[in-house]
Amino acid sequence: MGTGAITEYIDVAQLVLYAFWLFFFTLIFWLHRETKREGYPLEQYDESKPGLAGWPDMPPPKTFVLPHGQGTRTVPRPEPEPQRDLALKKGPPGYPLEPTGDPMKDGVGPGSWNIRPQKPDLTNEGEPRIRPLRVLPDWSLAEQDPDPRGQPVYGVDGEIGGTVVDCWMDLAEPQLRYLEVEVAGAAPAPAQGEFGGGSEQFGGGSGQFGGGSGEPGGSPGGFGGAPAAKRVLLPINFSRISGRDGSVRVQSITSKHFANVPTTASQDQVTLQEEDQITAYYGGGYLYALPERMEPLI
Repeated sequence: MGTGAITEYIDVAQLVLYAFWLFFFTLIFWLHRETKREGYPLEQYDESKPGLAGWPDMPPPKTFVLPHGQGTRTVPRPEPEPQRDLALKKGPPGYPLEPTGDPMKDGVGPGSWNIRPQKPDLTNEGEPRIRPLRVLPDWSLAEQDPDPRGQPVYGVDGEIGGTVVDCWMDLAEPQLRYLEVEVAGAAPAPAQGEFGGGSEQFGGGSGQFGGGSGEPGGSPGGFGGAPAAKRVLLPINFSRISGRDGSVRVQSITSKHFANVPTTASQDQVTLQEEDQITAYYGGGYLYALPERMEPLI
């Protein structure tokens, strides 16, 4: 027998290969099961049947301790996931769901959002992670970059939807996250329950997004309680800032849609739930903002 041989038919290299195969199969099995901690069991087309877990089965519940005294989170959840009434109509099996209301306001399709905590994302020090420059005296925009503050924001229709009044920075990864836009000719804020179907929407308050008493920002037409024109956040990834004059262009929505962007309950911070809804609104505009976008290309 040669070097490394155990018997005439088995050697060390063969055992190492079998051990690798076993390890790799175990790893794939574990990873596939861990992905089912959220979002499972899947909803089936026939609502009379139980949810579909597939193989392998659901993982055992695991409890995570959240930092900065935010409590614990157990997944999979011991109780059923909270559900929203979605303005969607089911067609035959295999067909997409069709919106039955205003998809730009109903949070469906590409504009859908998930139920998340009504708390801001935090830095390692436990401070709100995303804040406007007006409360950050030690922060500023780079001198070589265009400053969009005071510049108009154009929708995909080429009309002005608002004016940039401030920039919101990410303190954990120093970069620009949102532009704060004062809506042009802003009407009073959307009615109570407009972006989800009811009052006391996922936040514990009597107004929209858990932040006020009948209005998303705490008072009619204001931003975080201010009685001025409505202000909304524009994710920087949905905007293009001109290097020539600092003006901003948005391709996902038209100028009139800025008036219906979900607002925040606070004028100086944004919660995880609000971030999801704001980003979803702009994302949904790529399909729903213009009628021709929902038609086939050919």
